[in-house]
Amino acid sequence: MADNTREGEDEETGIPELAKDTLDVDLTHRKIEKIENLEHLEKIETLCFRRNMIKKIEGLDALITLEELDLYDNQLEKIENLELLVNLKILDLSFNTIKVLENLTALVKLQKLFLVQNSISKINNLTTLSSLTMLELGANKIRVIDGLSSLVNLESLFLGKNKISKLENLDGLKKLKLLSIQSNRITKLEGLDQLESLEELYISHNGITAIEGLEKLVNLNTLDLASNQISRIQNISHLSKLEDFWFNNNLLESWNDLDQLKKIETLNTIYLEGNPLAKDVNYRRKVKLTLPFVKQIDATLTG
Repeated sequence: MADNTREGEDEETGIPELAKDTLDVDLTHRKIEKIENLEHLEKIETLCFRRNMIKKIEGLDALITLEELDLYDNQLEKIENLELLVNLKILDLSFNTIKVLENLTALVKLQKLFLVQNSISKINNLTTLSSLTMLELGANKIRVIDGLSSLVNLESLFLGKNKISKLENLDGLKKLKLLSIQSNRITKLEGLDQLESLEELYISHNGITAIEGLEKLVNLNTLDLASNQISRIQNISHLSKLEDFWFNNNLLESWNDLDQLKKIETLNTIYLEGNPLAKDVNYRRKVKLTLPFVKQIDATLTG
């Protein structure tokens, strides 16, 4: 007999029956449209609804033991009905169509909040989330950095692919170790003086014209200034812990500028391709002579 079973017919869909003592539930990609029938899960700790078709956050009030909720890639337009999930530590609402940061006030234990690829235009309503260590707001419609002053324990802040034109209002983030703000509209390095714990700064694909304002960032180990409009390497000779310096696709012409890096013997990797200087036929040899301790030039190990 011919097998008439169509491909994909056995694909599991919907919310299955779950034992009441279940701790971890993964319902990724099951064509679920509505969150329901979970009230009996009295011990649940993690709940994943990735890649479904859920339009509304609901049906979670009884899950007070929940610590991690993942609703990545659904059809949510609003943050709501999370007030009773007071033990939540990780919340992922990335890849939805959420416009407003709201209804998060009760989540005082929240440590990581992911909202990548939504339609958020303003950073607000986060004042009670002082336990946050990671905030991911990449690929939204944010124009101004604001509303972060109470996030005193924040260690990682991701704001890439927004419409931000100025580095500002970061002074309260004393514990910040990583700032990622690539692909925005920033033209000046400023407003970083208070970030003395910062170890990684990613600010490629902006419109920066000069290296400045890094005087206090003595703990930097990674500096990504690629794809800007900078013609000089300057004001970084004090960065004695720097390991990775990405400066490709800028306007550097002078070999003398590499002298800024001569004393930074922690430097492992340097990217300079895409600068006028890199057209020199002896480019790699000259970099090695100036910076003999470097282990990688562009994508190639020095060997």
